[in-house]
Amino acid sequence: MQVSTGKENLFVESGEKNEAEFEREYSIIFPQRVLKIKKSGKFTEKKAAVFPGYVFIRSEEITPDTYHSVRKLKGFYRFLPNNQEPLPLKGKDLDILKHFISFGCVANISVAVFDENDRIQILDGPLKGLEGQIIKVDRRKGRAKVKLDMYQNSFAIDFGFTQLSQMGKKREDVNDKSSD
Repeated sequence: MQVSTGKENLFVESGEKNEAEFEREYSIIFPQRVLKIKKSGKFTEKKAAVFPGYVFIRSEEITPDTYHSVRKLKGFYRFLPNNQEPLPLKGKDLDILKHFISFGCVANISVAVFDENDRIQILDGPLKGLEGQIIKVDRRKGRAKVKLDMYQNSFAIDFGFTQLSQMGKKREDVNDKSSD
């Protein structure tokens, strides 16, 4: 379902508060990713939505009670593809979602190496298996932009990675060294 972009956490919190008051027949899934952000010369980790503006509900079926309960939550925009006939994820769309939630609620930073032809190879993490969908790599920022297609929309999403040397050791990076 589509919710207010940047306020997905408020929607989830509103749903959890609603759960405490009423018995719910569904659970809210909000896949997130970890990115390294450089601010004032220091790297920090920040959580961001995998699919900005979208959350998912897990339910056997969308009953009229579920439908009305979800629509009342703060930040709700619409069910997909429309409010009259919400459809469940299936096929490739469901596979993409399952891939990310298999890493838990938060997809951490992947581990990568670059081969002799300068192609990225993912050794571990949420990018593993998505190498063919990587459209851009920024080694300095440690990010790979992945093109994902879901519900007839394309998303270009940045995921973080840590680069290892061919020997399996973490790459020495000037940005990671502490200054005296």
